[in-house]
Amino acid sequence: MGTVETVSGAINGDELGLTLIHEHFFSSDEGVSVQWPHVRDREAEHSLALESAEAVKSHGVKTVVEPTAMLLGRDVEASRRLARETGLQIVLCTGIYTYDYLPQFLLNRDADFISSLFVHDIEEGIQGTDVKAAFVKCAADEPGVTENIEKIHRAAARASLQTGAPIMAHTRPASNTGPRQVEIFLEEGVSPEKIQMAHTGDTDDLGYIEGLLEKGVNIGLDRYGLDLFLPTAARNATLLELLKRGYADRMFLSQDFDIPIANGLDWYPPEILEQLQAAGAATDWGMTFIFEKVIPELTEGGMTEEQLNTMLVENPRRWLTGS
Repeated sequence: MGTVETVSGAINGDELGLTLIHEHFFSSDEGVSVQWPHVRDREAEHSLALESAEAVKSHGVKTVVEPTAMLLGRDVEASRRLARETGLQIVLCTGIYTYDYLPQFLLNRDADFISSLFVHDIEEGIQGTDVKAAFVKCAADEPGVTENIEKIHRAAARASLQTGAPIMAHTRPASNTGPRQVEIFLEEGVSPEKIQMAHTGDTDDLGYIEGLLEKGVNIGLDRYGLDLFLPTAARNATLLELLKRGYADRMFLSQDFDIPIANGLDWYPPEILEQLQAAGAATDWGMTFIFEKVIPELTEGGMTEEQLNTMLVENPRRWLTGS
């Protein structure tokens, strides 16, 4: 059994237990947070994170994977404090979360240099600490796989090949980003079982989804509660059909819940969040939504305990450990 790096140190893969594969306790606009730190209330954010951490623990969750990378406000000390106070196992990433923008420092350096930064986080530690990243995160969204995005994906692939760390890629099915993202990883020589295509569950287009699965990669059905991308009923119907087609061993469940964003502390001010909520964009969004509503509905629809255990326990362990 392989090991997995957490903010509290390496653990055996079988210690991961029930795992949420894609949640955000912390996030921030890095530029604003550094230049105008007075706009952030770190203690309030910590209190909110504590609340969600205790809530997921009450449902038996032992591990939360947090794909908060560069430009999304990765904060290793905040994560380590949360783990210390709650006993939750928190797994962090390296990588860059952007839809095209890169700072000049990286814009003018190649994929191999960027890969070396990712490797440093995996082998040496994050932000000057001994906390090591367990996987690489990258993203493609509405602009598509631009030249900058391709560079980051190739850097992620090369870091994965050098270290053995798996890759999680933010995708946008509405922009058909997934196929090209997978193509780049495979061109670089990454084994498909190491690749997780996040947010694939934002579509109910089974042709699109199976096109990815046929490449041998894993998919994230990981935005439950974000109805602005796809309502829960459609997500459930898609998941149940994929279970019938035998894909339980390559699917992950989560909510992509972002505590600062959900509380008007990061991307959106409170008044815009209120408008989004009124429009039904994220009515049930929260870190325990799948336990409180989704899993009972999926069980009623025919999902077995074995399939649920596969998606919430076995798949995270296999993906993170490579075994």
